[in-house]
Amino acid sequence: MSVVTMRKLLESGIHYGHQTRRWNPRQKANIYAAKNGIHIINLEHTIAALDEAYEVMKGIAERGGRVLFVGTKKQAQAVVMEEALRSGSFYVNQRWLGGTLTNYRTIQRRIRRLVEIEQMEETGTINNYPKKEVILIRKEAERLENFLGGIKEMKKLPDAVFIVDPQEDHSAVLEAKKLNIPVFGIADTNCDPDLLDYPIPGNDDAINSIKVLVGIVNDAIVEAKGGVLEYAHQSDEAPEITMSDVIISVAEKAAENERRRRARFEEQRRQGRNQYRRYERKERTQPAETTQTEKVEESKSEEE
Repeated sequence: MSVVTMRKLLESGIHYGHQTRRWNPRQKANIYAAKNGIHIINLEHTIAALDEAYEVMKGIAERGGRVLFVGTKKQAQAVVMEEALRSGSFYVNQRWLGGTLTNYRTIQRRIRRLVEIEQMEETGTINNYPKKEVILIRKEAERLENFLGGIKEMKKLPDAVFIVDPQEDHSAVLEAKKLNIPVFGIADTNCDPDLLDYPIPGNDDAINSIKVLVGIVNDAIVEAKGGVLEYAHQSDEAPEITMSDVIISVAEKAAENERRRRARFEEQRRQGRNQYRRYERKERTQPAETTQTEKVEESKSEEE
């Protein structure tokens, strides 16, 4: 049994790729069709990739390995932090600092500096410094926490890395590959799947899509630790669907979006027409008012 149903992937919008002009030819095998200028990802391949990634990640976690989740794009930042904290993993969700893996000794020195400042705050010794220096030290701590807070407890290099968008965090992919660290990631239609050891074809732009894909792989770590699963192996009483049903759903959604677009256009046109009519009525009444004013002025001048 697969870790997730195709219906769940469809509801999360995982089947939507990029525009057809923004595709990577190496993703041809994972593309089912093109509709309205958008590539549709073959969810059968996504399920197979998820099953493989789930088993490998579970094996890493069972051997005591630690995983680093990376997602610095805006849509992924909150999801990456929440899922990493749920499984007790590490994360980077702001900006990937060059050398985070390949020059980890330098990164460790900055982490030690962050821990030192936190201890100064706890003991109150930071108040022994002048006020201006305290402000600078706290700003330094805030910056370090922003970039390194998710890997503060990482004492050694991770045993695996999961990257939400390999295009956005290309440096993280290259550093992990250089150190022979297994790389998991979401492979959208504009991504080169050969860069990843375990590519998962899917939408890496929508929040719901990112949440489901990251959550399923993260459930492998949670299951290895005996926790409660939130996304993987969830029962679904609805009948299973195929890629033909996915294409039908895409066409129906496109038709619904077109209907809404036309309705908005008609509403804007009606509002513009009503506004023009009010302007016309105002223009018609304006000369009459001016004539009345002129009559009053003429009567005043005659009396004088």
